[in-house]
This record gives sequence, C-alpha cells and structure tokens, in this order.
Amino acid sequence: MHDSIGIPACFSSGERPADDPATVIRSGQSVSMSVYRTKIAGQCRLITITWCKDMLQHGLSVSVREVDGDEHHRCKVELKPWYFWRKQGSKHFMVDGKTVYVVWDLKAAKFNGETEPQTDYYVAIVCEEEVVLAVGDLKKDAFRKTGCRPALIEPTLVSRKEHLFGKKKFSTRAKFEEKGNIHELSIECKNAAAINRDNSSLGGFDPQMEIRIDGNLAIHIKHLQWKFRGNESISVSKIKVEVYWDVHDWLFGSGQIGSHISCLTVGIGKGD
Repeated sequence: MHDSIGIPACFSSGERPADDPATVIRSGQSVSMSVYRTKIAGQCRLITITWCKDMLQHGLSVSVREVDGDEHHRCKVELKPWYFWRKQGSKHFMVDGKTVYVVWDLKAAKFNGETEPQTDYYVAIVCEEEVVLAVGDLKKDAFRKTGCRPALIEPTLVSRKEHLFGKKKFSTRAKFEEKGNIHELSIECKNAAAINRDNSSLGGFDPQMEIRIDGNLAIHIKHLQWKFRGNESISVSKIKVEVYWDVHDWLFGSGQIGSHISCLTVGIGKGD
C-alpha cells in the first residue's frame, strides 16, 4: 500500500500546526488539493495548490517542496468576506535564493458553493520572470498582470485530492492530464445490510463505497470497516490512475454510521 498523502490546512485552529490533517478534521473544513510537478528555481519540484472552505470563509494555500524531500516553502491567503482587498494581491517567498511570487485575482471568482472557484479567477506562481504555473480560467489575465512569459516546461498534474466534510455522496469534475478531457467523478458511501451465505440478513451494518467515473462504476469497495484505508489502480481512457481512500473517521469517529460522513478523504492521481 502506498503512503497516504497529507492534507495541509488553509486556516490555523487551536494548538496544532496549520498543516496537521487533524486540524482539518476538527475544524470541519472541506479541502481540495492539486499537486503539480514543474521546474522552479532551477530544479524539478512539486507545487501544491490547496483550497479550503469552512462555514465562514475560503482559504488558499500554495506550497513548493522538493520532489524527494520534505522541505516546504508556503504562503497562505484567508479570503474572509469582509476583507475585500485580499481577493486580489500577491505574496512571495524564497526558494534556493530565488524569489517566488504567488499572484491571485479572486475578486470576481464564482465558487457556486464549492471549495475551489469554478470560474472567473486565476492563481499564478512566478519565478525568474516566468509563470511556472497558472490555474483558473483567466490565465491570459495572469500573464498580462505579471508581465511575465509562460514557462517553456509545461507543468504536469501529479495528483488531485479532496477532503469531504458532512456528505455521504460527492460529485466533482477533474482532468487526469493537463490537456486531457474533463471527467465526471462521483463518490458515494452507503450502509448496506450485512448478508449471510444463505442470503439472509445478519443485521448490523456493512458499509460500502462506490467510485464512478463518467457514470461508470470504477471501484466498488465492500466491507469498508475492514478496508477503510487502501489504494487501487484503474485505467481511464488508457491512462493509469491511482485511487487512494481513507474513511477511518467516518466509520470509527463521532456520529452514527449511515447518518453522515464525519470525514472522507479520497485522492485520485495519475499513475507512473
């Protein structure tokens, strides 16, 4: 089994560090995280774009780390409704002596109730007068605003991960390749009755999870109370995709089984 992918939080909460996954769970945040591989400050590195949402606000976190190391360089932006000026701006940090700028424009962004914006926004990462990564549908505005050229090396989407709070069925759209088609993803957890060998009900619960891609059943995990963490390889349009899941807190955390999901984490990333 592969190692689990950590989830950095966008907001601080209590005494735990803001990048502790337990902080996300305790504060009731929904999180979506996309990891890209590209060249920055002369080296191949991973850039993580994390969006968080709680009852009051949205948040954005951008981090850069070594491909084979744990060193992080990170900046965070809290998008509180009354801080209108924070919806457009920039921050910077140093990576190996090079200045890396994070530039964003979210003043017209439409979230439509989701964790990350759906339209009318951009977030750009700039280093050495190159836009090494730009996300959002207003990328041309990012190039014009920063006055920098696109990088010669196209960033590669390595993985995408979403942390759900308070739902037992979730739908989203995602690409498995930067220039590939958009796929419809749905994840549903259900509490089926446990069945004996003679097809008679045993009572109790037998939680299951179904993951569908473009309406087709891709993964069906039965007996989830024994398989609450795991991973599986599937093929989507001839692309190898790795699926990771962790539903431990849904099954063994607070709350009644079948009434809600207290925490569901499913990560889907392009395989090697």
